[in-house]
Order: sequence, then structure tokens, then C-alpha cells
Amino acid sequence: MDSLDEQIITNSFKQKNWNEIKTKDSWMLFKIMAEFTTGFETMTKIGPCVSIFGSARTQPNTKYYNITEEISYKLTKIGFGIITGGGPGIMEAGNKGAQSAGGKSIGLNIELPFETGSNAFVDQRLSMSFNYFFVRKVMFLKYSQGFVVMPGGFGTLDELFEALTLIQTHKTGKFPIILVGKDYWKGLIDWMKGAMSEEHYINDLDFNIFKLVDTSDEVVDYIQSFYDKYSIKQNF
Repeated sequence: MDSLDEQIITNSFKQKNWNEIKTKDSWMLFKIMAEFTTGFETMTKIGPCVSIFGSARTQPNTKYYNITEEISYKLTKIGFGIITGGGPGIMEAGNKGAQSAGGKSIGLNIELPFETGSNAFVDQRLSMSFNYFFVRKVMFLKYSQGFVVMPGGFGTLDELFEALTLIQTHKTGKFPIILVGKDYWKGLIDWMKGAMSEEHYINDLDFNIFKLVDTSDEVVDYIQSFYDKYSIKQNF
């Protein structure tokens, strides 16, 4: 166990009496409200956007980094802004493509011990930092016209399954959710079709909630056709 893990565990298990907990929880509400207020005030001005998720550990000039850059460039050219988590890797590629196309490049950062600040391609006027994951998730879901999910880890899966659950349970309207990289996602999809579906935890219709593709053109075509098919305006 490294020193960072030890520090996190130590802080988690510090003894607090009940009055301290209640007082901190009450003051926390104001911080949460402030994050929501700042987020809403900023995001209502950005117009139609697509959120891109994926690993912060993806290196520049690798397969999925380059595909992400292509996707964000092409989406920007048809009128969408790009929202990412503002960090390195896939997020950097998304913001880079948006910036190079002259579009809106938004970064919703999260305060983490191993990630600091925005990548160089986020428009600093559209950069926000959040302490709470759940507030940040609301911003992604509320202000995105589509989710593009690149290969990633726990955080990427968290965002993906949050969106799938909300659509499945009709807590939000259907919008495009696109998984990029058939080879990467194959194991997960096979498990879902096997273990989850066979146990009747999900059904065949649930697989229509998302689309699996390999190329940037497939992403752009699917998002464009989705809004054409349902005659939904993208609020341009």
C-alpha cells in the first residue's frame, strides 16, 4: 500500500463525534448548492453539446486518442460543443479536436489527488471544477445531447451505466449513447448478453439504448441521424 492510500484510509477513519458530523453535513449543503448554481449558470449558455468519456491514462498519438480527436472535430463542425472531464488522455483529445475546429471546448474537472487542473485545450471561460462527483454528473447529463464513451476504467463505466440506468428507468429521455471500440467493449457486452440477460436482470430491448461502433464517421452519422429521425432540434 502506497503513502497516498494510507493517507486516504487514515483520513477516512478519523474519529468524529456525532455533533461534528451533523455540523459538517449542514455546512456541506451550502457548498453543494454553490456548485449546482455555478454549474447551471455556466452550462445554460453553452448550447448543444456532446460529452466524451474515456481514460485519463490514454497517451497522445495512440489509436483511441486520435479517434477521439477526430470525433470531437467532426461533431464541432456540425454544430456541437464538446464536454469532457477536462483532464488528460481521452479528455484532452476531445477538447483538442473541439478547439482545433473552432468550437466550444468545455471542461468539467473533478478535484482528485492524482489529477490537477484542466488540459491545455479547454476554453478557460468554460472550465469548472467540482468537489462532488454527483454534481458533476448532473451537468454532464442535463446539458449533453449525446454521450460518446471511449475505452476507459471505473470512472468511464460509472458515467456509462448512470446514463443507461436513467434511460432504462425512464428518468430521462432517450439520447445517443455510443461506445467506441468493438474490440475493447466486446467482453463487457458478451457478459451482459450472457450473465445479465440470461438471469433476466436486463432484457433484449435494453441493448437498444446504446450503439457500438469503431469509427469517427459512425459516431457522427449516428448522432446526426438520431436527431433527424426523431425531429428533435439541437437548440442551435
